[in-house]
Amino acid sequence: MNETTQGSKGLLIPETKDDLILDMQNLNVRYETEDGIVYAVNGLNLQLGYKKTLGLVGETGAGKTTTALAMLRLIPDPPGVVECDQLLIHDKDILKMPADKLDEVRGKDIAMIFQDPMTALNPVFPVVDQIAESLEIHENLSRSEAEEKAKEMLELVGIPRSRAYEYPHQFSGGMKQRVVIAISLACNPQLLIADEPTTALDVTIQAQVLELMKELKEKYNTSMIMITHDLGIVAEVCDEVAVMYTGRIVEQGTLEDVFERTMHPYTEGLFNSLPNITNRQAMLKPIKGLMPDPMDLPKGCTFAPRCDYATEACSLGFPPLRAVSDTHKVACIGYDHPAFHIERRKG
Repeated sequence: MNETTQGSKGLLIPETKDDLILDMQNLNVRYETEDGIVYAVNGLNLQLGYKKTLGLVGETGAGKTTTALAMLRLIPDPPGVVECDQLLIHDKDILKMPADKLDEVRGKDIAMIFQDPMTALNPVFPVVDQIAESLEIHENLSRSEAEEKAKEMLELVGIPRSRAYEYPHQFSGGMKQRVVIAISLACNPQLLIADEPTTALDVTIQAQVLELMKELKEKYNTSMIMITHDLGIVAEVCDEVAVMYTGRIVEQGTLEDVFERTMHPYTEGLFNSLPNITNRQAMLKPIKGLMPDPMDLPKGCTFAPRCDYATEACSLGFPPLRAVSDTHKVACIGYDHPAFHIERRKG
């Protein structure tokens, strides 16, 4: 595989399309309900290279999970309507794929870790059966072979094989999440989507699960999209960051770009909302107002009503993502004006 090079259009751009595990162009997702149309994802472009981890960050309701479900074609229809110019995963066109072929891709080429292991696991089957099922389907293993591989996967995530025939209710929350990770990685997918995988766990178990995911990602050379609102998790596991707001990406770049050279006012607001451990007396500065109703998005930049830097020009149209460096993009019409050159507040 070719080495990646720094492209002028943002992020670490692979030399050829063959270097992309994910290539998504102009994704739009809306829900047509009796009360009106919910515009969940709006013109989203996303690319990810092999062995890279992308942090998809934003408030609840930003469209992160909807984006992930669209990649797997799991948006319910109706009421969901998905439109996308191109959605390639490992060179496979997900949008044009018939249902039977799609079942072959899910779990094999792309897998997802859902945020609540309680609902991700079937309560009436032992955990070994739930891991072995995907192995029988995708790896063409016999039942006994699949069970043996399932026990190996349990051991890999730190669960003794002696517990393989126990049921989900017999495991703690952290152990359940380890089982879900084992199911997701059983067939060695090339792209793993982790949807807030530590939300339901306490802090110490969170750290253990994140460390486990990092180790397994390296072991299997898996690319990953980490969906979260926790910037600490992003700093811990991600190579690149995409910040979402109202179904759009407003800032995108390497981890260093977004954390050390913050450009978008919304991203700045996210960082300012975090406690300052070096200055215990510093007051938090929350983002004013609330995220707009996705059924009634404001014209122009959707963040403008909450932005300290907004001008009349911000209401004229939503700004496209523009490159501010070889690896950094921002969607803000004033990014090249001195007043908009936002640096992380330190201390």
